[in-house]
Amino acid sequence: MSERRGHDLGLHRVIEPEGALPQAAQRLDAESEAFDNEIVIDVQTLNIDSASFHQIIGELGRDEEKVAERVRSIVAERGKMQNPVTGSGGMLLGTVKAIGKDYKGPVELKVGQRVASLVSLTLTPLKIDRVIKVHLDADQMDIEGTAYLWPSSPIVAMPEDLPERVALSALDVCGAPAQTARLVAGQKRVLVLGAGKSGMLCAATARATLGDAGEVYAVDLHDTNLKLLKEAGIVDDFRTANAKVPTEVLHAVEAMTGGELVDVVINTCNVSGTEMSAILPARDRGVVYFFNMATDFSRAALGSEGVGKDVDLLIGNGYAHGHAELTLKMVREFEVVRSRLEALTGEG
Repeated sequence: MSERRGHDLGLHRVIEPEGALPQAAQRLDAESEAFDNEIVIDVQTLNIDSASFHQIIGELGRDEEKVAERVRSIVAERGKMQNPVTGSGGMLLGTVKAIGKDYKGPVELKVGQRVASLVSLTLTPLKIDRVIKVHLDADQMDIEGTAYLWPSSPIVAMPEDLPERVALSALDVCGAPAQTARLVAGQKRVLVLGAGKSGMLCAATARATLGDAGEVYAVDLHDTNLKLLKEAGIVDDFRTANAKVPTEVLHAVEAMTGGELVDVVINTCNVSGTEMSAILPARDRGVVYFFNMATDFSRAALGSEGVGKDVDLLIGNGYAHGHAELTLKMVREFEVVRSRLEALTGEG
């Protein structure tokens, strides 16, 4: 390790523009040796944010080599994985290679420990030496590479009782279940928009939080996961609808609730243009939570104003106290969620 100390917010890794925080920077320095307040991670797997991975596949098709080259080129150009279209990144899985003498992070770590970052790849200095395998259905890539994290970057030791790919997939969205638990407490009707991994975890968290005291509804374009959630008793009812068509979603929700609107909407869709589908079903003074990195927040704010909706619009925050522990608890307690993550990651 070098005899240098960097900034605890990572400013020392910013190349341009000067004064920017790492997430907002156009380029990070991923080539310099580790600073005394950093840890070095040998990276084995990148879990790419769903909106980002969906956009790349939508543009390039299901071609592993092309997807690998796109991610590799983004990282080479920017020193981090930040999709220029969606602005989002993901997280990583790896092994602690070195710990700086001045590193005082959020948890105690040791060299050789398996860890996952709980901070976005959009602010993580990253080098990719080689792409080994692209897992198109899991939004993951196996690589050989190096990453650097500083004290303000949340990180978690990998659990020993869950397959690594399953845990990584769940931890990638662990901010959503934690925020869901806070938002739905004491409410009567909750809608989860999107039934992918984050949607399933949010629905499970809503059920665990509400018990029998509230109703949980779900809407997705496809019914595969919806049926499983209903059979498991996680959701009370579901409908299929296109989240890009707000009136279609509204009619679906009214069919489930008998014409009533809901208290809380959790938007976990991984495509753009779903803002109003989350806003229309919310009751007056309800809450709409956007855990969708493809969200256009100007569109959401102006759209809500345009239809006279007095609702609270909340931006998805990937960090919350205890978010990793809560999310892994949901995976352990709800077999259907674990089995679907195992199927997606090939760990089943």
